[in-house]
Amino acid sequence: MSEPFLSVQAISASYGNISALHEVSLEVPKGGIVALLGANGAGKSTTLNVISGLVRASHGAVRFDGEPIHRLPADDIVRRGIIQVPEGREIFREMSVRENLEMGAYTRKDRAAVAADLDAMCDIFPRLRERIGQKAATLSGGEQQMLATARAMMARPRMILMDEPSMGLAPLVVEQIFETVRTLNREQGITILLVEQNAQLALSVSSHAYILENGELVLQGPSADLKNDEAVRRAYLGA
Repeated sequence: MSEPFLSVQAISASYGNISALHEVSLEVPKGGIVALLGANGAGKSTTLNVISGLVRASHGAVRFDGEPIHRLPADDIVRRGIIQVPEGREIFREMSVRENLEMGAYTRKDRAAVAADLDAMCDIFPRLRERIGQKAATLSGGEQQMLATARAMMARPRMILMDEPSMGLAPLVVEQIFETVRTLNREQGITILLVEQNAQLALSVSSHAYILENGELVLQGPSADLKNDEAVRRAYLGA
């Protein structure tokens, strides 16, 4: 059996004396979409930050495409192809849409290909083309999420970590964002680890899901099975 594309192996992490994660393990297959679910403070974002190298694990290991990455600095992890779309978007608000997209490609030297990719992102997100010269701060919440996703794609990632892409967005915009997630996965083969509080939507786009509570993994399984699990429905799906 082949090794998973991403393997998180019993990681623990703390903020000072406060334990955030306790021996969390998960796997993401190449070309798959896996969801990481849980309430606020469950440890979802911390898990992504450990994978990205933004938070150092006190125990455990992270392997990507067969190689350990948990001791690498964040910029090296980016260069290996893991890009995070952070919670709250964190776009460069005083820069234009174009400048934000160009920043996504800062590790690349192939300027002609960067220009072509920027044009391709505007094809995927036509709103960005319409606002290409505007300051990012003037965009709506949905447009900012589109920009954050497109900026990540400008790095030509092998894997994207998406942190709460639906946060603060209207339902119609959320549907558009999740359709884009499906498209990136299906048409460009991007592997995705999705952190999302909208469990119903997350389970509808993913093949497998993990559920965290208080920094510990409490449940995992095929998304279709979890979607129909009575306890999961009561706790996370409002059913």
